[in-house]
Amino acid sequence: MSTRANAIAIAVGGDHVDGTLVGPDTLVPGVLMVHGWDGSQDQYIARAHEIATLGCICLTFDLRGHVRHQAQRDTVTREDNLQDVLAAYDALVGHPAVDPNAVCLVGSSYGGYLAALATTLRPVRWLALRVPALYKDEDWETPKSQLNREELAAYRRKPVAASRNRALAACSRFRGDVLVVESEHDPVVPRATVQSYVTAFTEPASLTYRLIAGADHALSDATWRQTYTSLLVDWIGEMLLSARAGHAGAAAEAPLAKTDEQALGESD
Repeated sequence: MSTRANAIAIAVGGDHVDGTLVGPDTLVPGVLMVHGWDGSQDQYIARAHEIATLGCICLTFDLRGHVRHQAQRDTVTREDNLQDVLAAYDALVGHPAVDPNAVCLVGSSYGGYLAALATTLRPVRWLALRVPALYKDEDWETPKSQLNREELAAYRRKPVAASRNRALAACSRFRGDVLVVESEHDPVVPRATVQSYVTAFTEPASLTYRLIAGADHALSDATWRQTYTSLLVDWIGEMLLSARAGHAGAAAEAPLAKTDEQALGESD
């Protein structure tokens, strides 16, 4: 097996010593997982372990305004959290074993919105969005917690064109593989919002849409959470098998036919 070496600096006692990190000359895909508003990385730890068994390096993290940074909840903006996602992305691809051309972003709700935006700022090959939320562009700098919830709910109940929303415009330019997951009974991110995302993807390499029957926004039932985990892990597994076989999937490749819409029932 071929190997490669990376020079590194090792901090010690206020100084540093030089080192060389040697490992197999084989890069693996990286998966960045972005939680939703009022969530945390804990929601993705178990899924990250399952995905890692496929031969990936996964990174979960807490957005500012959450957990250790809960004190910032009332002041953090979407710009702040987008910068969190980009910083986490850079940390992931900075791992010497991660292939920077094989990165998957996984996001739920607010995290899905941020993940979509990040595709215009960093190279992304695979994008998995569960109940991706939608926000108006004009209040971008308004602290997230101060957004008018009634106006936001009304905005999400109507179709939104990609030309009229920054996140949807990002989706319209995305050329990688996409997974979109909807919850059947979701008052927070209704069907109109999910369909606005699906419609925005006009030229993906592939588009897979799934509906989790009976599920609510937060996947409050363990059965729904397991259904989503299985769906996500299976989809990433399929994407990796396709990539390793040399099939299309990178953004530069010609689009493949979209998959048929398919609903998932509850699983044991």
